[in-house]
Amino acid sequence: MSSDETVHRLVVGADAEDRLDVWLAAQLPALSRTRVAALIDQGRVLVNGASVKKRERPRAGDVIVVQVPPPEPADLIPEPIPLSILFEDDDLLVVDKPAGMVVHPAAGNPSGTLANALMHHFGTLSRAGGALRPGIVHRLDKDTSGLLLVARNERAHRRLSAMLKRRTIRRVYLAATWGHLATESLTVDAPLARSPADRRRMAVLPGGKAAVTHLRRLERWIAADLVEARLESGRTHQIRVHLLSVGHPVVGDRVYSAGAERGISGPPRGWARELARRVPRQFLHAASLALAHPMTGDPLEFRAPLPDDLAAAAAWARETSGGSR
Repeated sequence: MSSDETVHRLVVGADAEDRLDVWLAAQLPALSRTRVAALIDQGRVLVNGASVKKRERPRAGDVIVVQVPPPEPADLIPEPIPLSILFEDDDLLVVDKPAGMVVHPAAGNPSGTLANALMHHFGTLSRAGGALRPGIVHRLDKDTSGLLLVARNERAHRRLSAMLKRRTIRRVYLAATWGHLATESLTVDAPLARSPADRRRMAVLPGGKAAVTHLRRLERWIAADLVEARLESGRTHQIRVHLLSVGHPVVGDRVYSAGAERGISGPPRGWARELARRVPRQFLHAASLALAHPMTGDPLEFRAPLPDDLAAAAAWARETSGGSR
């Protein structure tokens, strides 16, 4: 929990007749029902330590914790940050985001974001996602590199969002994972929700949001695999948590698998330590996007090669493993 957050702790005295979002809005008049619903969706409302749905009804004795983050900055300041634009027309942008760049401002990251750069380079973009998220249709973690869609107007934004919900946009990532998948391909179908122990982390939890990741091994290294991960859904930290859940965390993931290479024993241990040293951040890259143009329906496909930091680590891993197997 951030020190800047406001935390409300409530104990339900009697069974509520209203659903959770309505009940909380009545108990916390400073928060609108819409704001409460958003906090529930973000996993910032815990009932007896677990994330819940807004339609659930509180029961007598329930302990409800509401974590309210500090307000976001009011203005988005354009900043002349270089961008790699792969595609641009009147409706759509495709950006190759570098690792280390946050997608939009939030507490702790008021500037230097992709959103600040987009405002400098393009000025007017869709505001359907809010003033601080101009054109942002979906996100990548700060330390994940690769392809992002940006909407230039509200109509394109609505259509792209609908396409994501219908799962008609094909998103493929490349990841290096510790250990070896038991099979050449694997589908992980496991619901995700905010971890009740740490809201900055996600976890596989019953009652979480449906999440499906399709995995395919591309290369087998001495103590790691290079895998292709195709998203069927798009939850926060989905690939990282799904890989962790099957025992193969992402190489370099400081949140979910810090020091995982130390768990590798025998002759591969030294190799694993060297790979960990060579990977400067989580080895996860949004490598390709395929979709129909939201306005014309024309097929579009984009690819972004591994950036230099990950490409160098992969080349070393491949060479020292005798080539991919």
